[in-house]
Amino acid sequence: MGVSGTLEFLSELIGSTMKRKKLKQQRTVALKVRMDCDGCALKMKKALSGLKGVKSVEVDLKQQKVTVTGNVEEKKVLAAAKATKKAAEPWPYVPYNLVAHPYGAGAYDKKAPPNFVRSVEDAAVANMTPLEEQYTIMFSDDNPHACSIM
Repeated sequence: MGVSGTLEFLSELIGSTMKRKKLKQQRTVALKVRMDCDGCALKMKKALSGLKGVKSVEVDLKQQKVTVTGNVEEKKVLAAAKATKKAAEPWPYVPYNLVAHPYGAGAYDKKAPPNFVRSVEDAAVANMTPLEEQYTIMFSDDNPHACSIM
Protein backbone atom coordinates (compact mmCIF):
# COMPACT_ATOMS: atom_id res chain seq x y z
CA MET A 1 0.00 0.00 0.00
CA GLY A 2 1.59 3.22 -1.16
CA VAL A 3 1.33 6.77 0.04
CA SER A 4 -1.58 7.53 -2.31
CA GLY A 5 -3.47 4.46 -1.06
CA THR A 6 -2.95 5.51 2.55
CA LEU A 7 -4.11 9.04 1.82
CA GLU A 8 -7.25 7.74 0.10
CA PHE A 9 -7.98 5.47 3.08
CA LEU A 10 -7.55 8.31 5.58
CA SER A 11 -9.63 10.64 3.40
CA GLU A 12 -12.51 8.14 3.30
CA LEU A 13 -12.23 7.53 7.03
CA ILE A 14 -12.39 11.23 7.86
CA GLY A 15 -15.21 11.75 5.33
CA SER A 16 -17.33 8.99 6.87
CA THR A 17 -16.76 10.42 10.37
CA MET A 18 -17.87 13.85 9.18
CA LYS A 19 -21.03 12.34 7.64
CA ARG A 20 -21.91 10.67 10.94
CA LYS A 21 -21.62 13.97 12.77
CA LYS A 22 -23.88 15.65 10.23
CA LEU A 23 -26.57 12.99 10.78
CA LYS A 24 -27.22 14.36 14.25
CA GLN A 25 -29.88 16.93 13.56
CA GLN A 26 -31.03 19.64 15.85
CA ARG A 27 -34.42 19.09 17.38
CA THR A 28 -36.85 21.44 18.98
CA VAL A 29 -38.62 20.16 22.07
CA ALA A 30 -41.53 22.20 23.41
CA LEU A 31 -42.89 21.69 26.92
CA LYS A 32 -45.80 23.09 28.87
CA VAL A 33 -44.43 23.94 32.31
CA ARG A 34 -46.32 25.48 35.22
CA MET A 35 -44.33 28.64 36.10
CA ASP A 36 -45.54 31.44 38.34
CA CYS A 37 -42.79 34.07 38.28
CA ASP A 38 -39.52 35.14 36.69
CA GLY A 39 -37.64 33.10 39.31
CA CYS A 40 -39.39 29.92 38.16
CA ALA A 41 -38.57 30.75 34.55
CA LEU A 42 -34.91 31.38 35.39
CA LYS A 43 -34.71 28.12 37.36
CA MET A 44 -36.18 26.20 34.42
CA LYS A 45 -33.85 27.86 31.91
CA LYS A 46 -30.82 27.12 34.06
CA ALA A 47 -31.78 23.46 34.58
CA LEU A 48 -32.43 22.81 30.88
CA SER A 49 -29.38 24.76 29.65
CA GLY A 50 -27.18 22.32 31.56
CA LEU A 51 -28.29 19.32 29.51
CA LYS A 52 -25.79 17.87 27.06
CA GLY A 53 -26.40 18.97 23.47
CA VAL A 54 -28.64 21.96 24.27
CA LYS A 55 -28.03 24.94 21.99
CA SER A 56 -30.72 27.29 23.29
CA VAL A 57 -33.56 27.48 25.80
CA GLU A 58 -36.44 29.92 25.38
CA VAL A 59 -38.99 30.47 28.14
CA ASP A 60 -42.36 32.10 27.46
CA LEU A 61 -43.83 32.79 30.88
CA LYS A 62 -47.13 34.09 29.50
CA GLN A 63 -47.87 30.90 27.52
CA GLN A 64 -46.23 28.62 30.14
CA LYS A 65 -44.03 27.27 27.32
CA VAL A 66 -40.37 26.21 27.30
CA THR A 67 -38.65 25.53 23.97
CA VAL A 68 -35.34 23.67 23.90
CA THR A 69 -33.27 23.47 20.71
CA GLY A 70 -30.27 21.22 20.13
CA ASN A 71 -29.19 17.62 19.89
CA VAL A 72 -31.53 16.46 22.66
CA GLU A 73 -34.09 13.77 23.32
CA GLU A 74 -37.59 14.71 24.42
CA LYS A 75 -37.56 12.21 27.30
CA LYS A 76 -34.38 13.66 28.79
CA VAL A 77 -35.61 17.24 28.48
CA LEU A 78 -38.93 16.30 30.11
CA ALA A 79 -37.15 14.46 32.93
CA ALA A 80 -34.89 17.45 33.58
CA ALA A 81 -37.89 19.79 33.65
CA LYS A 82 -39.72 17.54 36.13
CA ALA A 83 -36.59 17.38 38.30
CA THR A 84 -37.13 21.07 39.10
CA LYS A 85 -40.35 20.06 40.92
CA LYS A 86 -42.49 21.87 38.35
CA ALA A 87 -45.45 20.26 36.57
CA ALA A 88 -44.24 19.60 33.02
CA GLU A 89 -45.66 17.83 29.99
CA PRO A 90 -44.99 17.82 26.23
CA TRP A 91 -46.51 20.87 24.51
CA PRO A 92 -50.09 19.69 23.86
CA TYR A 93 -51.24 22.47 21.53
CA VAL A 94 -51.28 22.90 17.76
CA PRO A 95 -52.60 25.79 15.63
CA TYR A 96 -56.38 25.43 15.33
CA ASN A 97 -56.27 25.44 11.52
CA LEU A 98 -54.34 22.13 11.56
CA VAL A 99 -57.14 20.26 13.32
CA ALA A 100 -60.10 18.97 11.33
CA HIS A 101 -62.61 19.71 14.11
CA PRO A 102 -61.07 22.36 16.41
CA TYR A 103 -64.25 22.70 18.48
CA GLY A 104 -64.89 18.96 18.81
CA ALA A 105 -64.70 17.03 22.05
CA GLY A 106 -61.19 17.06 23.48
CA ALA A 107 -59.75 19.63 21.08
CA TYR A 108 -61.11 22.85 22.53
CA ASP A 109 -59.28 24.02 25.63
CA LYS A 110 -60.06 27.41 27.15
CA LYS A 111 -56.60 27.47 28.76
CA ALA A 112 -54.89 27.16 25.37
CA PRO A 113 -52.97 30.15 23.99
CA PRO A 114 -54.80 32.23 21.36
CA ASN A 115 -55.32 30.42 18.02
CA PHE A 116 -54.28 27.06 19.52
CA VAL A 117 -56.26 23.94 20.41
CA ARG A 118 -55.24 20.66 22.01
CA SER A 119 -53.60 18.18 19.71
CA VAL A 120 -56.10 15.35 19.35
CA GLU A 121 -55.91 12.14 17.41
CA ASP A 122 -58.47 11.28 14.78
CA ALA A 123 -59.80 8.70 17.25
CA ALA A 124 -61.36 11.52 19.26
CA VAL A 125 -63.13 12.74 16.14
CA ALA A 126 -64.25 9.19 15.38
CA ASN A 127 -65.92 9.04 18.81
CA MET A 128 -68.16 12.02 18.02
CA THR A 129 -71.88 11.46 18.03
CA PRO A 130 -73.70 12.12 14.75
CA LEU A 131 -75.18 15.29 16.24
CA GLU A 132 -71.73 16.62 17.23
CA GLU A 133 -70.41 15.78 13.77
CA GLN A 134 -73.33 17.62 12.18
CA TYR A 135 -72.67 20.77 14.24
CA THR A 136 -68.95 20.80 13.54
CA ILE A 137 -69.57 20.48 9.79
CA MET A 138 -72.32 23.12 9.90
CA PHE A 139 -69.87 25.77 11.18
CA SER A 140 -66.81 24.58 9.26
CA ASP A 141 -64.93 26.93 6.93
CA ASP A 142 -64.51 24.01 4.53
CA ASN A 143 -68.27 23.68 4.04
CA PRO A 144 -69.43 26.08 1.28
CA HIS A 145 -72.99 26.03 2.69
CA ALA A 146 -71.86 26.70 6.25
CA CYS A 147 -73.56 29.19 8.48
CA SER A 148 -71.93 32.59 8.18
CA ILE A 149 -73.53 34.53 11.01
CA MET A 150 -71.30 37.38 12.11
